[in-house]
Amino acid sequence: MDPRRVVDTHGGAPARDADAARVGKSARGPVLYWMHREHRARDNWALLHAHAEAARLGVPLAVAWCLADSFLGAAIRQFGFLLRGMAETSRHLAAAGIPLVVLRGNPPQEVVRYARSVAASLVVTDFDVLRVKRAWLASAARGLAGFCPLREVDGRNVVPCRVASPKREYAARTLRPNIHRLLPEFLTSIPALPPAPATPWTLPVPEVDWAALRDGLPVDRSVGEVGSLPGIPDIVPGEDAARATLDDFIRTRLHRYHLRNDPNAGAVSGLSPYLHFGMLSAQRAALAAQAHAGAPDDCRASFLEELIMRRELADNFCLHAQDYDAVTCFPGWALATLDKHRRDPRPALYDEGQLAAARTADPLWNAAQTEMVLTGRMHGYLRMYWAKQILLWSPTPEDAMRTAVALNDRYFLDGRDSNGYTGIVWSMGGVHDRPWGERPVQGTIRSMTCNGARSKFDVGAYVRRMQALRGDAGEQGTSA
Repeated sequence: MDPRRVVDTHGGAPARDADAARVGKSARGPVLYWMHREHRARDNWALLHAHAEAARLGVPLAVAWCLADSFLGAAIRQFGFLLRGMAETSRHLAAAGIPLVVLRGNPPQEVVRYARSVAASLVVTDFDVLRVKRAWLASAARGLAGFCPLREVDGRNVVPCRVASPKREYAARTLRPNIHRLLPEFLTSIPALPPAPATPWTLPVPEVDWAALRDGLPVDRSVGEVGSLPGIPDIVPGEDAARATLDDFIRTRLHRYHLRNDPNAGAVSGLSPYLHFGMLSAQRAALAAQAHAGAPDDCRASFLEELIMRRELADNFCLHAQDYDAVTCFPGWALATLDKHRRDPRPALYDEGQLAAARTADPLWNAAQTEMVLTGRMHGYLRMYWAKQILLWSPTPEDAMRTAVALNDRYFLDGRDSNGYTGIVWSMGGVHDRPWGERPVQGTIRSMTCNGARSKFDVGAYVRRMQALRGDAGEQGTSA
């Protein structure tokens, strides 16, 4: 594994010779991999690094995973998906001879407590850019200081985020040359997880009743799991389903990816929930697309642009702009134009409840919101339109941001993610964009209109499809 994926969280520097010396041959405690973003046993660089270090030190290896009682507005929809996926990952880990230790409570506190209780030699964990996760890692680093190293491994990005750029990039065009230059070094084959560690784990590992864990979780249950309503197909969680979805996309839809901006075309990958929960490696998806000679070059290039360039731009943004969910992260020109139009009359005003229930005068927006509420997804083109309309219908840009973030985090399976937050601030605040023609309320922020959507796809067909879906779901589907 390229050592540039690994950072010593105590010092924020690459974990190379100096850090390795801190985990010397005299160490006798196990290596722990604290899993919290990459929820998979396969194609997982952090797990591979932890496995290699355990072998080097001649000590056992375990995966620690901590279930918190709340996370950024997530409901049973998101927690249920994660828990069902983790039940499968635990079986994959067991087959590889690696125990999964499930903890409950405040994640950094519980992980530090457990690491100290087993005299861990090293804790390896996932890279994450979200503010709450940066706080987790900082807290764990303090708790382990002077006890054992904490290493952070970027298994989310094909080109590690800190390697791609040390600063906030202005736009895709400023990051793209770095990514393209580094791709040959990082878009390489991923090793299989080696056989069971030579030194077996001998400490007790309590058995986990995953169904009981899910049923007893004190989270919002008014936003049900996808597939829990009549007529709404389930999205099966877990790394096996993720790989099957990838294979199906490569085989049946990648060659039509040029139609991806049409919500009626069925040309998108369907991978977003799996990428968000770390049930699928973006690197694995990129390798599969790159190897599929049956798809036109432009379709493969477009998919790789979305999968690598756009996702990694989002991680770059959120890492370097920790106010990624507030208007303060907007570029200066966007703040100025929105302030200039702050007192403009709004075409309509809707509160969060009306928006959540899809009760606006815009049938396209209502259809998109219905898709979000019922299926946990929304087509990418419509996610931009959805956010831009909320800006027009809110008293202030600050209100618009709060509402969009709250709905994003509550209903989307892939909410609470750098991609989602970056999409919102691109739509509302011109992040990674430029000024366009001036209009009321939004100023020179790029506009999207229903008439513009009609020129791209059959809006009526999409609206009718979502109305039918809502009818199939019945009253339960309209009350969230």
